[in-house]
Amino acid sequence: MNDCNEHKKAGKGDLKSIEQLCLATWEPLYRFIYYRVQNREEAEDITQETYARSLPYLRENKVPSQNFPGFMRNVALNVLRDRWRQKKRRGTPVNIEEADLAAAAEMDCQNTVAQRLRVENALAGLGKDQRAVLDLRIIKGYTVAETARLLGKTEAAVRTSQYRALQTLARLLDDND
Repeated sequence: MNDCNEHKKAGKGDLKSIEQLCLATWEPLYRFIYYRVQNREEAEDITQETYARSLPYLRENKVPSQNFPGFMRNVALNVLRDRWRQKKRRGTPVNIEEADLAAAAEMDCQNTVAQRLRVENALAGLGKDQRAVLDLRIIKGYTVAETARLLGKTEAAVRTSQYRALQTLARLLDDND
């Protein structure tokens, strides 16, 4: 039986077709999700929620039968984003009355200074051209074309230099840990 007929039958509520569709797409979808969350239970929950959100679209014939796996990945990413937003909104509960706000502010300031020093030391390990590219592109926010014009380089050279500078910077920061 071809995939198009399976999708149509599944859209009409044929349980056997829905089961076949799920069996055919479950493993790659689960792997796709697990790769992002790195937690078996959460990946299983998100996979299940992805199917729960996707199947109604089959009934309404809003899913392209030739790219059902791609549609499922998009739904899974939306489920992931929703979960991350919920976690971000919830944050970490803090008892304000018990918190030592002055000590927390001092620690935060010390961490910021220490982090800035680490980054400055790592930047010092870069070449002059790489520092210039990172300064213009990341710190000052210039486009690739503007940076290339200012440095007298091609856009490809700026992109390559930025990529290599970020790789070197990441390695230097990892070495300092």
